[in-house]
Amino acid sequence: MKKEPQLNTTLVCKHRMNAIKDAMEILSGKWKFHILGTLLQGGRMRFMDLLREIDGIAAKMLSKELQDMEINHLITRTVLDTKPVTVEYEVTEYGRTIEPIIDEIANWGIEYRKSLYQN
Repeated sequence: MKKEPQLNTTLVCKHRMNAIKDAMEILSGKWKFHILGTLLQGGRMRFMDLLREIDGIAAKMLSKELQDMEINHLITRTVLDTKPVTVEYEVTEYGRTIEPIIDEIANWGIEYRKSLYQN
Protein backbone atom coordinates (compact mmCIF):
# COMPACT_ATOMS: atom_id res chain seq x y z
CA MET A 1 0.00 0.00 0.00
CA LYS A 2 1.34 3.42 -1.00
CA LYS A 3 1.92 5.83 1.89
CA GLU A 4 0.29 9.24 1.50
CA PRO A 5 2.63 12.21 1.92
CA GLN A 6 2.27 14.07 5.17
CA LEU A 7 1.74 17.82 5.01
CA ASN A 8 3.41 19.90 7.68
CA THR A 9 0.49 21.74 9.22
CA THR A 10 2.32 23.21 12.19
CA LEU A 11 1.75 26.83 13.07
CA VAL A 12 5.29 27.72 11.94
CA CYS A 13 4.72 26.14 8.53
CA LYS A 14 1.38 27.90 8.07
CA HIS A 15 2.94 31.22 9.07
CA ARG A 16 5.78 30.70 6.58
CA MET A 17 3.41 29.75 3.76
CA ASN A 18 1.23 32.81 4.41
CA ALA A 19 4.34 35.01 4.31
CA ILE A 20 5.37 33.48 0.97
CA LYS A 21 1.84 33.99 -0.38
CA ASP A 22 1.90 37.66 0.72
CA ALA A 23 5.30 38.26 -0.88
CA MET A 24 4.24 36.62 -4.14
CA GLU A 25 1.06 38.72 -4.30
CA ILE A 26 3.01 41.95 -3.76
CA LEU A 27 5.73 41.05 -6.28
CA SER A 28 3.74 39.06 -8.81
CA GLY A 29 3.42 40.08 -12.39
CA LYS A 30 5.69 40.44 -15.35
CA TRP A 31 7.01 43.92 -14.60
CA LYS A 32 7.53 44.54 -10.87
CA PHE A 33 11.02 43.04 -10.73
CA HIS A 34 11.98 44.95 -13.89
CA ILE A 35 10.75 48.21 -12.40
CA LEU A 36 12.40 47.65 -9.01
CA GLY A 37 15.65 46.55 -10.62
CA THR A 38 15.67 49.61 -12.86
CA LEU A 39 15.00 51.98 -9.95
CA LEU A 40 17.59 50.25 -7.76
CA GLN A 41 20.21 50.69 -10.49
CA GLY A 42 19.13 54.11 -11.74
CA GLY A 43 18.08 55.81 -8.52
CA ARG A 44 15.32 58.40 -8.67
CA MET A 45 13.69 58.35 -12.11
CA ARG A 46 10.89 60.09 -13.96
CA PHE A 47 7.98 58.20 -15.47
CA MET A 48 9.11 58.68 -19.07
CA ASP A 49 12.66 57.60 -18.18
CA LEU A 50 11.27 54.38 -16.73
CA LEU A 51 9.08 53.88 -19.78
CA ARG A 52 12.10 54.25 -22.09
CA GLU A 53 14.33 52.07 -19.93
CA ILE A 54 11.96 49.11 -19.51
CA ASP A 55 11.66 47.51 -22.92
CA GLY A 56 8.16 46.39 -23.87
CA ILE A 57 6.10 47.86 -21.05
CA ALA A 58 3.08 50.00 -21.94
CA ALA A 59 2.52 53.35 -20.21
CA LYS A 60 -0.78 52.16 -18.72
CA MET A 61 0.85 49.03 -17.26
CA LEU A 62 3.81 51.00 -15.89
CA SER A 63 1.40 53.41 -14.22
CA LYS A 64 -0.60 50.54 -12.66
CA GLU A 65 2.51 48.72 -11.41
CA LEU A 66 3.97 51.92 -9.93
CA GLN A 67 0.69 52.57 -8.10
CA ASP A 68 0.68 49.01 -6.72
CA MET A 69 4.26 49.32 -5.52
CA GLU A 70 3.56 52.70 -3.93
CA ILE A 71 0.58 51.25 -2.05
CA ASN A 72 2.85 48.45 -0.79
CA HIS A 73 5.55 50.94 0.33
CA LEU A 74 8.19 49.68 -2.10
CA ILE A 75 8.54 53.01 -3.92
CA THR A 76 7.74 56.65 -3.32
CA ARG A 77 6.18 59.03 -5.80
CA THR A 78 7.24 62.66 -5.63
CA VAL A 79 5.39 65.38 -7.54
CA LEU A 80 7.63 68.34 -8.28
CA ASP A 81 6.22 71.84 -8.63
CA THR A 82 7.36 72.44 -12.21
CA LYS A 83 5.67 73.45 -15.43
CA PRO A 84 4.68 70.92 -16.68
CA VAL A 85 4.38 68.87 -13.51
CA THR A 86 7.21 66.38 -13.05
CA VAL A 87 6.75 63.08 -11.20
CA GLU A 88 9.71 61.08 -9.89
CA TYR A 89 9.83 57.58 -8.45
CA GLU A 90 12.35 56.13 -6.04
CA VAL A 91 12.73 52.90 -4.09
CA THR A 92 11.93 53.31 -0.39
CA GLU A 93 14.26 52.20 2.37
CA TYR A 94 11.95 49.23 2.91
CA GLY A 95 11.89 48.53 -0.83
CA ARG A 96 15.69 48.36 -0.80
CA THR A 97 15.47 45.28 1.41
CA ILE A 98 14.53 43.29 -1.70
CA GLU A 99 17.76 44.22 -3.51
CA PRO A 100 19.69 41.09 -2.39
CA ILE A 101 16.83 38.93 -3.62
CA ILE A 102 16.81 40.63 -7.01
CA ASP A 103 20.59 40.24 -7.17
CA GLU A 104 20.28 36.51 -6.45
CA ILE A 105 17.57 36.08 -9.08
CA ALA A 106 19.79 37.89 -11.59
CA ASN A 107 22.73 35.64 -10.69
CA TRP A 108 20.55 32.56 -11.05
CA GLY A 109 19.38 33.81 -14.46
CA ILE A 110 22.97 34.38 -15.60
CA GLU A 111 23.97 30.87 -14.55
CA TYR A 112 20.87 29.42 -16.17
CA ARG A 113 21.68 31.09 -19.49
CA LYS A 114 25.26 29.81 -19.26
CA SER A 115 23.99 26.27 -18.71
CA LEU A 116 21.80 26.53 -21.81
CA TYR A 117 24.77 27.41 -23.99
CA GLN A 118 26.97 24.67 -22.55
CA ASN A 119 24.60 21.86 -23.53
